[in-house]
Amino acid sequence: MKKINLIVAFLCTFSVVFATPQKELREYCKQIDDAIAHSQNYVAAHELKIGEARRALALETTERGKYQQSFRLYELYKPFVSDSAMYFLRQCVTLADGMGDESSAVKCRSLLAIRCANIGMYDEALNILDGINVQRSLQDLREAPEHLRSARKRASSSATFNVQRDTALGTYYEAYNSVYSELAYYTRLEDMRQLYSEQAARYEQLMLQTLPPTSESCFLRREQRAQAEGRLDEALKINDEWMKTVETGSHPYAMVALYRYIEYKLQGDSTQMIHWLVESVLADIRNSAMDQGSMWELANELMLKGEIDKASSYISFTSDCANRYGSRQRNWQIAPLLTTIAKNYKAQSERNTTQLTTALIVISVLLLLLLGVLVFLHRRNKQLGTARNALKEKNDELAAVNAQLSTLNDQLSTVNCQLSTVNGQLSESNRVKEEYIGRFMSLCSQYIDKLDDYRKMVNRKMKNKELEDLFRLSKSTELKERELEELLLNFDSVFLHLFPNFVSDFNSLLLPEMQVQPKEDNRLTTEIRIFALIRLGIEDSSKIAEFLHYSVNTIYNYRARIKNGAVISREQFEKQVKTL
Repeated sequence: MKKINLIVAFLCTFSVVFATPQKELREYCKQIDDAIAHSQNYVAAHELKIGEARRALALETTERGKYQQSFRLYELYKPFVSDSAMYFLRQCVTLADGMGDESSAVKCRSLLAIRCANIGMYDEALNILDGINVQRSLQDLREAPEHLRSARKRASSSATFNVQRDTALGTYYEAYNSVYSELAYYTRLEDMRQLYSEQAARYEQLMLQTLPPTSESCFLRREQRAQAEGRLDEALKINDEWMKTVETGSHPYAMVALYRYIEYKLQGDSTQMIHWLVESVLADIRNSAMDQGSMWELANELMLKGEIDKASSYISFTSDCANRYGSRQRNWQIAPLLTTIAKNYKAQSERNTTQLTTALIVISVLLLLLLGVLVFLHRRNKQLGTARNALKEKNDELAAVNAQLSTLNDQLSTVNCQLSTVNGQLSESNRVKEEYIGRFMSLCSQYIDKLDDYRKMVNRKMKNKELEDLFRLSKSTELKERELEELLLNFDSVFLHLFPNFVSDFNSLLLPEMQVQPKEDNRLTTEIRIFALIRLGIEDSSKIAEFLHYSVNTIYNYRARIKNGAVISREQFEKQVKTL
């Protein structure tokens, strides 16, 4: 399904920035945040459909029934989990071969090749397609360059299929077009790009001649071609026709809306483009699509708008979805955006440091001025004392002056107390900052060493052809869990070092039956970690949830339960925690 339109879209990415009003943008983000908050419910509903289909498959007794249920499971898994979708496609191939249904076998093998191409398995895709001997298209295959056909032949099942339906043959052409389009997009060799592009164009033409004009594949290729050639009005008309064939809010609707976004982006219509991009994002989330193209596009647009926190949140969500789906392609697309967001965070941090430095300079100047005032007042008091001894007759007037001076001294004392409090807060802030910067630099160094060790291990296994071990390692979450545990251990250690009495002070704010005691020394419980983060100034439940890897609802429940057990009012509890 690649790739001409994405090239054009990326060329426009840095030339078109939202002109959407801020209020409207916030409303869009609110809708998306709400959909993300309910994403687990959508996933559960989709998994329920899959469970029903699996049970229906188990109850089927005929080969045809098993084929139909397996194909239904493939369609359910297609946007959800790539490996499972490919598994049920292979089941369909086996069942079709067993029934002698050559047309279905060709179609399913072609769809399997498309799935392989979409996740970067190009050799596998070409091996599958080269293993299909389609009698109706022998002449078409004979026209292909000999070195391309012979280089891809493998010892695989290559039974002759006598294709009777145009759908199977059209899907076969579509698969070749997808593979060669992907190869043309990713190759760095110009002569090979030209060769792959010619093959992709040839099979695209054959596909358009074979599949029904109203099929999704034909609409997609026609619109991509019109975009690439700059025929934007015609591309929008094609999208209008395509839109009429899909149900609003469905998963196909997300694809049509995404390409409609690209049309308006190329035209520079910022209002329409963000509307359709959000429509695509919402349809993907609500249909439990794990292979999302629209979400990382939205994150990129938000980053260009300066909404770095939102961009980071959305790219993190779509990255998790891509990992669940199992697509190398999507991770490659997301990685540069993650790097850019990290650079923007660094720039923002540097700006904050500059502002803090400026504030410290201003406070220092004010302190010098206050010191000058105090010196002046001290000298003035001496002069007044001398004048009192010499001018006893003016005692009443001097008493009034003394009263005024007393008032000024009280005010200065108040200011001094406030300055002392500010200085204490600044000292504590500096101490916390220095401690965390030191620990952060240490952790960065450790993670660089760990990444390098991991790289060396991967390099060694690749050299030794230990691909199965690499695959097993990439599927395991043990590394993530171990690093998360180490992160929490470091956090607990640093926090307790900075605030050694925090646990006892925190428990003093709770009823006896609600007090929380860590099971281990130098460790915190989840409840205490939540309020430790609040003590450090992180109050947003969503940010706390991201740090601790819990859901927002879980964090909210923890906070509510602890506040319900406080000895003071719920409103005053967290304010008191910030002063511990």
